Amino acid sequence: MDIRDATAEDAAAIAEIYNHAITHSTATWDTHTVDAANRRAWIANHQQVGDPVLVAVDDEAQDEHNILGYASYGQWRPFDGYRYTVENSVYVHHELRGGGTGTALLSALIDRARAQGVHVIVAGIDAANTGSIRLHERFRFAAVGHLPQVGVKFGGWLDLTFLQLTLDDRADPPS
Repeated sequence: MDIRDATAEDAAAIAEIYNHAITHSTATWDTHTVDAANRRAWIANHQQVGDPVLVAVDDEAQDEHNILGYASYGQWRPFDGYRYTVENSVYVHHELRGGGTGTALLSALIDRARAQGVHVIVAGIDAANTGSIRLHERFRFAAVGHLPQVGVKFGGWLDLTFLQLTLDDRADPPS
């Protein structure tokens, strides 16, 4: 497995992974599937502002199914005061969860965040998604908040758990 920056050619595979999460899980609370054009624009938007979209690639597969998962982050809130805080996402192909792809992606994403001077990574995770919560806790993300019944999907209320990882011990932000 190799981790690299996503390209426009990865958009269809990323859409397939994301759409499975939309239609079969509460990993995302989105309810509308996306197409490759949507994901190409999403990748381009991330790259334009300097935010990564990483893909885990099976080096031995020679077709569109070589993308095992993807991870990204973006500005946590759209205000300048939050410029050193990002929110991450990690999605792994549904047949490959629990096999190390998420770990490799999150590790690479944290490395990229440190290199870019990010101070805090926030993860907003469905409180029932124990696999994702455990993945983040292995990287020392700490639970910092729980919001009951703030989402809805599949006819039920969903709770949101916030986890946070502080990447450095800077006493003051850069000027």
